[in-house]
Amino acid sequence: MSSTTLLSDSLKGLALDKDEYVDLLKKLISESRYVQNNPRQGLVPKEGNVAKHVLETLSPFRVENGGPLIVKELIYQEGRPNLKITYPGSSGNTIGLIGSHMDVVPANPENWDCDPFELSIKGDKLYGRGTTDCLGHVGMITLLMKALAIKKPKLKRSVVVLFIAGEEGGEMGVGIDLVVKNGEIEELKNGTCYWIDAADSQPCQGTAGTLQWHLKATGRVFHSGLPHRGINSIELVSEALGIIQRRFYEDFPTHPDESRYGYSVPSTMKPTQVECAKGSLNQICPWTTMSGDIRLTPFYDPVDVMKKVEGYVNELNEKMGEAIPTRGPSSKYILEGNDIDIKRGKLEITWTDDTQSVYQMEGIACDLDSPGLKAICDATKEVKGECKPYAITGSLPLVRQMQKAGFEIQITGYGLSKTYHADNEYALLSDMQDAFQILLRIISISD
Repeated sequence: MSSTTLLSDSLKGLALDKDEYVDLLKKLISESRYVQNNPRQGLVPKEGNVAKHVLETLSPFRVENGGPLIVKELIYQEGRPNLKITYPGSSGNTIGLIGSHMDVVPANPENWDCDPFELSIKGDKLYGRGTTDCLGHVGMITLLMKALAIKKPKLKRSVVVLFIAGEEGGEMGVGIDLVVKNGEIEELKNGTCYWIDAADSQPCQGTAGTLQWHLKATGRVFHSGLPHRGINSIELVSEALGIIQRRFYEDFPTHPDESRYGYSVPSTMKPTQVECAKGSLNQICPWTTMSGDIRLTPFYDPVDVMKKVEGYVNELNEKMGEAIPTRGPSSKYILEGNDIDIKRGKLEITWTDDTQSVYQMEGIACDLDSPGLKAICDATKEVKGECKPYAITGSLPLVRQMQKAGFEIQITGYGLSKTYHADNEYALLSDMQDAFQILLRIISISD
């Protein structure tokens, strides 16, 4: 190792070539239209469209063609491969660069200032769906592996890359879950796995789990001029949710470890959508559903939270006439009279995912004492001039389960959080060039 840099002599001189990166990224972004992922909108990605450009770039350097790279397509649904790319080292130890995904969130061209499905360049800014999340990473890491294949440094640790399918839709049975289940990356337990799908060029020390909920209130439809003969489901669900939220924050308050990890917010429960029966404005609404999510820091168990929230709802149903405030003298949740068909309001809570699935999206607290974290911090500081680790209540699939299974997970990423999933998404070319250097230094330090 040089006394003036963390970069080993065998990796000096390597850099991300601007023109080559832009050319590859143009190809990847041109496929973003076909890898949009939102099953509810009928958008099922074909990650093979992206994978073909990666495979084409690396083809001359595969072992089949006399090169050092071992490339394997891991396909569990037709047209939707995961790509595993290995630059072999001399020992059984490894460094993993995993988690960069080949699908994207949908983009509406009407809301963009440029075509989201073509790469647009404005100075240092690279515009297009996937530039930040996550095709920009796929392109950069592909060229990193090409650079290793050309230079052929003698490394002790194998460098293993895994590009995954089906990340944005939270799908099971297509991506990382089956890769792990089938033992395809078991060797990565012999080193740190860097999950590269975060942002802002700094280490991410923790994420949150996500639980999507739907709270439905059923009331009684009636003329709005006679509100005392109806049960207003909008009022019922609004008041009930306020109680449920207050109890959630009492039972799952700010955790002492959240400040140590750098979380900017604690666990949260909030509504994000509302739906109600379609009727006239002069009718009391018979049913309303509020939906939202819980973002849970990794210091709480998601199934425990589900059971607690279900308990809140059960108690409110039992004490409907006394526990939930009404709004005004004519607002009622319990009615009397022989001519009343629905005499009592009702609350129901359902979850988008079952208990097994919520564990797949559980938050992670990375090992703060890991040599892998120290490596990424040191490399980031040398390239960027400073290192500011953080934690975020965004979510990543399966990382906690991988950690429990014996993988040492650290998280980073080099797009921009302010453009994640946003209209006019962009990344900075300079950040990707720096990312290339950071990853080289992590490889050097780990080796």
